[in-house]
Amino acid sequence: MIKVIFFIKGENISGFSLTGHADYDDYGKDTVCAAVASAALMTANTVTDIIKADADASAEDGSIKLKVKKDSDMVQTVLKGFKLHIKELAKEYPENIKVIYGGVK
Repeated sequence: MIKVIFFIKGENISGFSLTGHADYDDYGKDTVCAAVASAALMTANTVTDIIKADADASAEDGSIKLKVKKDSDMVQTVLKGFKLHIKELAKEYPENIKVIYGGVK
C-alpha cells in the first residue's frame, strides 16, 4: 500500500511523504503506483524547479518527500492540487492508497 502523509503547519500544507508500493499489479505494470509517483514528482519538481521555493525534495525507491521551508500562495496552490489529485486516486483505489493528514514537519 502507498501511504501519503500530508504535513500541516497552521492551515497550510508544508509538504508530504509518500512511501510504499501500490501492489495493484506487477512491478513495471502497476498503473496506480505510476500515477501516484508521477503526480508526486511533478509536484516536487514544480515547487523546487519552477516556483523555485525554498524546499527540500528527495526521491528513492518507494519514497518521495517534499518539505517546504518558506511558504507562498503559489506553493499552496500546487500542494492543494496534489492533495486533491491524491484524494481522488485514494477514493478510486482505497486498498492501494492511504492518505493521512496532520503530520507535522
